[in-house]
Amino acid sequence: MEDCCWVEIETAERDKRRELVLQGSKVDSRIRDGGGYLPPQLFRLSLLNYLEVSQCRSLQELQPSIGSLTQLQSLILCHNQLTALPAAALGQLRNLRVLDVSNNHLQCLPTELRNLNELNTINASCNRLQILPAELCMCQKLAVLNVSHNELSRFPDEFFISGRLSALSTLSASENAIEELPGDICNLPSLKVMNAKGVRRFYLASEKVLHTLDLEKQNKLHDEICEKRTVATIATHELKKVKGPLLYDARPPQTLKIAPLGRNEVKAANLLQQLKQEAEELRKQKKRPNVSGLHKYLQLLDGKENYPCVVDADGDVISFPPITNSDKTKVSKTTTDLFMEVTSSVSLQVCKDVMDTLILKMAELNKFTFTNKETEASSDPETDPADLKSALGEVTVGGSEQSGSPELTVEQVRVVDIDGNLKVVYPAKTDLNMELSSLTVVR
Repeated sequence: MEDCCWVEIETAERDKRRELVLQGSKVDSRIRDGGGYLPPQLFRLSLLNYLEVSQCRSLQELQPSIGSLTQLQSLILCHNQLTALPAAALGQLRNLRVLDVSNNHLQCLPTELRNLNELNTINASCNRLQILPAELCMCQKLAVLNVSHNELSRFPDEFFISGRLSALSTLSASENAIEELPGDICNLPSLKVMNAKGVRRFYLASEKVLHTLDLEKQNKLHDEICEKRTVATIATHELKKVKGPLLYDARPPQTLKIAPLGRNEVKAANLLQQLKQEAEELRKQKKRPNVSGLHKYLQLLDGKENYPCVVDADGDVISFPPITNSDKTKVSKTTTDLFMEVTSSVSLQVCKDVMDTLILKMAELNKFTFTNKETEASSDPETDPADLKSALGEVTVGGSEQSGSPELTVEQVRVVDIDGNLKVVYPAKTDLNMELSSLTVVR
């Protein structure tokens, strides 16, 4: 009777086949007639390296006999009703490379998966997973992990220990209960794709730092490391005034509105027109062929159909690079936490290089300011340490003037795309990777 019902298995055994697919309503009916189990003769097919049993709602349990199929390289058990997996048996499948248990009712994955040294891909999406076994970090060849559409609230800390999961290139965790991705995700050196739609907390690339940088020094950095804003633009905001998550967007000049520093809200097109008129008047007054200050950057937007901008959670534009920031998030003498932003139309590496230089310069200036209590500004700060103090105003903590700290603190942040896919972490392990007593990086 068994041989008659399971012709596929009989054929596979007779022909010494290495692949077997059992799926669909007819297979499901036979599983149901067998009490919800796979037939025992299936586990005698010792040559199988590919086994798929899918779309069988009657399959709620997988027998431990699966451990006898030690040649399996791919085990596909998707779209069934499995509530658990035979832990010890799966741990015996030492040649397994692909495990697909998606679209079941699993609440956990067995820790014995750590024994599978060849395991490359795990698809456990669309289940009821609440935790992931920390032991998965021992799967050194694991490159793809899909746990989207589950009930996960966090990843095990062990996943992000340096040297673990070094081959992981794709991590999918969309539609879970995860509120924030850990900063240590940068310890995954091969990670290229991060799907995290539904994660609630994301921030545009920037830094949280202690103390403030004055406008004169910021403009000097724009002229030097940003090559007069042609390769990058720096913007600083008071962190407590920034309402995240932020969106880096591009909008038509007639649509983009901003309240520029010291001005009323205006459309970007009208703002540029005003600035051009001001530039012409200043040029005539000073009898110079060229304009200076902010006006010298206006030509960077000539011919652009859309202008770049950073938009906060209220829908307000807080940054309009390379022209201006919003008055809404401007810094003051009592500012202690900065949200720093670097944008570039050239490359991501340019943004990182500029931010590295900026932070190191700030750390140097901050240490000097702390060491030398004087607060008088020099007219032309260059390389002389005695002049560096002019880049930082009074050091303030909690809104009151105090002696501050010789250390500058930088917090790691993440940039994601509109679907929540991770694009970059800064500073990663390779960023600001030097020993400086004046700088603390929180990763």
